[in-house]
Amino acid sequence: MPLRPGARLGPYEILSALGAGGMGEVYRALDTRLGRDVAIKMLSAQFASDPDRVRRFEQEARTIAALNHPHICHLHDIGPGYLVLEFVDGKPIEGPLPPSEVVRFALQIAGALEAAHQRGILHRDLKPANIVVTRDQAAKLLDFGLAKLIAPPGSQVDDLTQTQEGALLGTAPYMSPEQVEGRALDVRSDVFSFGAVLYELITGRRAFEGGSISAVLISILRDDPAPLDTSPQLARLVNRCLAKRPEERYATIAEVRVALERLTSTSASPSPSIAVLPFANLSADPENEYFSDGLAEEIINNLAHVPGLKVIARTSAFAFKGKAQDIRRIAEALGVAHVLEGSVRRSGTRIRVTAQLIAAADGTHLWSERYDRELHDIFAIQDDIGFAITTALCVKLADAAAPARHHTPVIAAHEALLKGRHLYARQTRMSAERARKCFEHAIELDPDYADVHVQLGLADFFLMTQGASTWANVASSMQSRVNTALRLDPRDPSPRFLVGAIAVMNHFDWAQAAEHFRAALTGRSSSVEAHWAYASLYLQPLGLVKQAVEHMERAVECDPLNALYRGVLASHLTHAGQFERAIVEAQSAIEIDDSNAVPRLTLGETYVALGRWREAVETLRVAFRLTPQAAYIAGMLAGALSRAGERTEADAVVRVMDEQPIHQFGRACYHLIIGEIDAGAQWYERAIEVRDPFVLIFAAAPLTADLRRSPHWTHLAKLLKLAPDVVV
Repeated sequence: MPLRPGARLGPYEILSALGAGGMGEVYRALDTRLGRDVAIKMLSAQFASDPDRVRRFEQEARTIAALNHPHICHLHDIGPGYLVLEFVDGKPIEGPLPPSEVVRFALQIAGALEAAHQRGILHRDLKPANIVVTRDQAAKLLDFGLAKLIAPPGSQVDDLTQTQEGALLGTAPYMSPEQVEGRALDVRSDVFSFGAVLYELITGRRAFEGGSISAVLISILRDDPAPLDTSPQLARLVNRCLAKRPEERYATIAEVRVALERLTSTSASPSPSIAVLPFANLSADPENEYFSDGLAEEIINNLAHVPGLKVIARTSAFAFKGKAQDIRRIAEALGVAHVLEGSVRRSGTRIRVTAQLIAAADGTHLWSERYDRELHDIFAIQDDIGFAITTALCVKLADAAAPARHHTPVIAAHEALLKGRHLYARQTRMSAERARKCFEHAIELDPDYADVHVQLGLADFFLMTQGASTWANVASSMQSRVNTALRLDPRDPSPRFLVGAIAVMNHFDWAQAAEHFRAALTGRSSSVEAHWAYASLYLQPLGLVKQAVEHMERAVECDPLNALYRGVLASHLTHAGQFERAIVEAQSAIEIDDSNAVPRLTLGETYVALGRWREAVETLRVAFRLTPQAAYIAGMLAGALSRAGERTEADAVVRVMDEQPIHQFGRACYHLIIGEIDAGAQWYERAIEVRDPFVLIFAAAPLTADLRRSPHWTHLAKLLKLAPDVVV
């Protein structure tokens, strides 16, 4: 270190040496004019005559000067051969850190990188040594010595900011695969390095290790890091950042930031809250699995009626079925403080049920019980378990006691209901059709069983959205089923969301729909289906997109691992113009269940809204392959293909779509995307005539923006009984 304490550089007095790097030395100094400490980065004398080094040093000055962010080290001044920087009083960040600390620092670093990327600047040397944690526990991003400007397509960027392709620059353990191979870089390279930093903060060790630099570089190209022992959400985020192929990572650091923000909003576990895991089937007959699953679902439904108790819905709670995972990890993933698990052994008419309530924080058992009963006592067992749980959690029931059962079903009918729910939960067209037969059989056995009538109405509605039937074929039967359920159990208004759906879809009666939706949501329990229907069929077409997002967020909070509802949330975020968050939610839903077409559809819809046609095509092709009978997916794919220049394939998809019985809205999508507004309006009107629900779901979407600005909208809004200026 050539400069000694007391040496002067203009108005700066050297106080001490801080360190040395590849470009030069860094000193702590005093600004004698302002009386403040600063950091001085000085270009080494051996490089002062190297034009390339000088250019890179000057580039760093220009880079830092262009940035103004609370988590980026500021540039104060520049002198001959040195930079005067903000003195950051702290030490380089290092792991392992608690998950909450990792996420907090990650958000700060992501914000700093996002600010750089928005200025067209890649960092290219992101590593813990370049991130300092200050005394007040704030992260500061340092050292833009290897930063590079991102050249917009077709633009000419000053060659001082460029590095020749094939050059290997960076710090080996944190390089992206494309950086290792000397290929052209974009922001996704920094996303990879960010993932490597997060991995190290979580584990205290590097994601890629080796006995030599060459071994480390080979590991980056070939190996996957060891699995992370942290929450599933955080592990998924880091692993996605570390994907070998850039297209499999987050597309921008902004998307990473949104995913981190979602982690902070769901990591808290408000008490009282509970997840009921599927009960283990210990019976000799594996076919009794539907019964053990059904018992857990019935307990979920009973607990959902308890005011003040957050209960995770079936789809998310059952996502851990057959997986030997630690209770604490499950609770963290679902955002709950308590978990109920149990088992069922059935032999003839005898059943044995065991159940235990576990506090996720320390794994202690708050309550456990074993029931040896006759099969006809199953309803009493359910009530006893529900009462024991609420007592253990000190939650008051609505009537200070378990609500009286309005009807004791015939056991055979109850079993048929459980079989139907078991099938319906698979959310496929075939399974829903089989479930429908079970529900019909249950009604034959016990016509006064209200819950079965509601389930049959739901199955009809689901099959209609899958293109298996028309609205005209299911509307009257749905109305009859729900009316029957409300007559049999008038105390429970939760099925009224289906009445609201019927009112708006059959007659576009917005006032009546509002009355029924709100009754369903303010009853003793509100289902995720009610939030979905209210958001998608009422709030969305009225242009109340912010409120629609809020209701879907509530649905996802109660069912966080439900890919369908997280995909629907992504769609509403797109309609609200929150595109980056929509992409994150859709991609998270795909990670949860890559066989569900809805998240692919909504991700494709977002790419269409952004004009990212190639990405839209790739995503919608998968959605179409998963659900080729859904004309609205085919229509969106055909439009994206046409805009991407794939006319032959687009025409082929249009022909497939036209073979579907309900293809009107799909046709409207296709014409609107390719800019044929007149044709799009004609098909939209035909979709209204057949009461396709998607005319409502997309009424305030970016997809129909040009249609709403056209003269056709006055007529279409009148058909929908909307004021022309209601939808924005």
